[in-house]
Amino acid sequence: MAYSNFTTIQQIEDEFDINLRLKILFDKVKPIQPSDWLKTTLSYSSFFRSTNEKTKSESIVYPILTDLIRRNENIITVYSGTSLNVDKDKGLTGECDFIITKDSGSLIIKNSILQVVEAKDHDMKLGIPQCTAQMYASNIFNKKNNSNIECVYGCVTTGTEWLFLKLCEEELFVDKRKY
Repeated sequence: MAYSNFTTIQQIEDEFDINLRLKILFDKVKPIQPSDWLKTTLSYSSFFRSTNEKTKSESIVYPILTDLIRRNENIITVYSGTSLNVDKDKGLTGECDFIITKDSGSLIIKNSILQVVEAKDHDMKLGIPQCTAQMYASNIFNKKNNSNIECVYGCVTTGTEWLFLKLCEEELFVDKRKY
């Protein structure tokens, strides 16, 4: 079983004994303006005629994450399409769209602070179970690696909409807002 096999919130709640709550996650965060590079790069995304997941990943999601790296060059690393195989019996295996770690310049994942999942069929709700499973696996991974990261974040995106999640122990918080 792979992360994409987690398809319902009920399945996640039952399998991992996680309680889901809606909450505004970022009430004190000030917006930052996109860089000129990001504005220009995103303006070119309209040249792509296909609206499939791969096209959105390459033309929208990847440039946004690239700008995030540029702004946090010595703090984070972004891994794309990397496997996170934590527990085969629980189905916590497979490739992740994007994993953001709290380290810089490493060739291997040492910890995970954010999982980014591209929504399937433009449906944000379909991405929440997969993202939560990856976040749950990240918590296990972080504990096995003696990381002091207490909460793991997640994001489900269609490219134009971004929904954030936060997992602390068995409490999953889903942001009430889409960005």
